[in-house]
Amino acid sequence: MIDAIHHIAIQPDFALSDAMPLGDEIAHNAIIKGDSLSMSIGAASILAKVTRDRIMKKYDLQYPEYGFAQHKGYPTKQHKELLKMYGVTPIHRRSFQPVIDILNEQLALELEV
Repeated sequence: MIDAIHHIAIQPDFALSDAMPLGDEIAHNAIIKGDSLSMSIGAASILAKVTRDRIMKKYDLQYPEYGFAQHKGYPTKQHKELLKMYGVTPIHRRSFQPVIDILNEQLALELEV
């Protein structure tokens, strides 16, 4: 979010976020359940979800075995099973616990060899 703020044409004096602290770089209010309490956060949330869904449909063409067009990368049972079956791709978030677990398993196997 900070990167996005730095790259917009008009620099804001203040930001609202949906419970996400933004550090000391900009004055902000991290509102818990902000998407339901603030119309601007709610609208941004909708735009982000629609954009993410479109991106995931494109990734589905690149990685069809993962089913991104169906689950959009959300941690569904199907997504976790496919991730275990096919492994981690460059687009998987390294902060997602199932991805961390799989990478740790792969590292342990490599160390055994």
